[in-house]
Amino acid sequence: MTYDIETRSGLPEDMQLLLRTLPRDGWHRHPHLADSTRNWMRAHQGFRQLGQIVLEDTESFLDGQTEDQAYAGRLAHFGNLLVRNLHGHHTWEDRKFFPELEGADPRFADGLEMLESDHVALDDLLDRFTRAANRTVQLATLDPRQMGEEARPVRDMAETLGGFLNRHLTDEEDLVVPILLHHRLRE
Repeated sequence: MTYDIETRSGLPEDMQLLLRTLPRDGWHRHPHLADSTRNWMRAHQGFRQLGQIVLEDTESFLDGQTEDQAYAGRLAHFGNLLVRNLHGHHTWEDRKFFPELEGADPRFADGLEMLESDHVALDDLLDRFTRAANRTVQLATLDPRQMGEEARPVRDMAETLGGFLNRHLTDEEDLVVPILLHHRLRE
């Protein structure tokens, strides 16, 4: 199995040591599942939802069901929330959270490094998404007739971003939550 976000289909086998003894379906009942961990996973769910909103809004606009100004307003609002919050979240993870986890259990350093590599790839995708979304929003004022052409790449990137987030966030939770539970961190 590969560590690359573009080709991996799940958390690599060698990183599932704790996941095998602390499977996902038992996390919500585990006595060491802290509120901070629940909040962290809720943030992940929020990112998935924001990505879905951007995708559905763009599809609605491209299908002619949403007017250009309404779409531009929603894209500016929800796109900004998604990008800004993702950047803040993974910057905190890379600088504070992952070093804490690696200190608690160095066996998973490669997995945490894999997740940091995902964040680098995510930054690139978010940068391309931001440029395309900004062009689309600007066209709402400058030349609304061209918005459809510019919104297609936004739609494609939103779909790519949704798949990326699903793979990354699932793998991240599958690696991190068992470490937190096993070592009784953040209680």
